[in-house]
Amino acid sequence: MALVRAVREGVGVNRARLLTLAVVVAALVAIGLLASSALARNNSARSLPTLNQQVFAAINKLRTSHGLVALKESKALDRSALAHSLQMGQKSFFGHNSANGEPFYVRIKRYYHPTGYAHWAVGENLLWDAPSVSAAHALQQWIKSPPHLENLETAKWRDLGVSAVTVARAGGPYGGQRVTIITTDFGARTG
Repeated sequence: MALVRAVREGVGVNRARLLTLAVVVAALVAIGLLASSALARNNSARSLPTLNQQVFAAINKLRTSHGLVALKESKALDRSALAHSLQMGQKSFFGHNSANGEPFYVRIKRYYHPTGYAHWAVGENLLWDAPSVSAAHALQQWIKSPPHLENLETAKWRDLGVSAVTVARAGGPYGGQRVTIITTDFGARTG
């Protein structure tokens, strides 16, 4: 932006210098676009089914040790969690809302339908680490955070979906490094 501003403010500069500066700016923009495109191609995500199972088991072990019911695996919540983990890795963001700003519960509702139930509730825990993370470490991090611990220990939950993915070169908050992203979606449908 400073280079573009310099071109606009260069009223007394001759045409040759302005043309040279414009070419340099165009080249820098092209290099930036190519680098961004290369990152997009290299941030392919891969699901980690073994880690999914380990996180699921760790959450249920914690719950049952506190006298809570073990959660059932929900394929619908698994799909919701996978969609979100993949989107965060491929679109280089980290947060409960989708890339387009849509709240997490709207995304989950597309997979884990409330239709036909008197009560429907969902919750979500997220985590990322570089380059990898164990189920035990993920659980420790969530336990340290009161809102995440509350989700782990909410008595009303009955279903759980887990998705861990690894992304080779994730941009944005991940700094272009290899990361593991975990989404856990909690749900309850009754009545």
